[in-house]
Amino acid sequence: MTKRHTPVIFAFPATTLRSALSGLAAFAALLVPVAHAQSMQTASHDQQFDCKSDPHTFISSLIEEKSIEPEPSRVEANSVNAFRPARGTRLSAFGFPIYVVLGYDRDDTLFRRGAGKEITSPLYGVVVSAPAEKVRSRVREANSDATVQSVVPLLLTAIVCGG
Repeated sequence: MTKRHTPVIFAFPATTLRSALSGLAAFAALLVPVAHAQSMQTASHDQQFDCKSDPHTFISSLIEEKSIEPEPSRVEANSVNAFRPARGTRLSAFGFPIYVVLGYDRDDTLFRRGAGKEITSPLYGVVVSAPAEKVRSRVREANSDATVQSVVPLLLTAIVCGG
């Protein structure tokens, strides 16, 4: 007798698959070798989350410091631009490692416009590698006016001024 293998196909709704892949991508990004981490520059940007700055000043200062890449790595449909930290830098906000830096201001040539309806208010911030509750607690302790929002539960959290 010949054994027949029946293939098993898992079907997921598109949104579930996107969420799963997004979570895996975020987790993979956290797997940075510790040896490299010790040789990198470290810079904290807590003071910039008093939310008294503007997106242009926030992003351009990080570009001038060579802390982030000068071109956005991604532009969302709502025009929010995402900038990756530059190689060899370790940025942090409220003690958490920064995964990506965000910003957008209408009619500012520093930012690219997305394909959809752009946000109406200027916005700047970061996404950190930490759970939202821990981030929210540190932001409160610092008396910051920033908004805290979970991006990927237990992994990535946005700290945003404006929007």
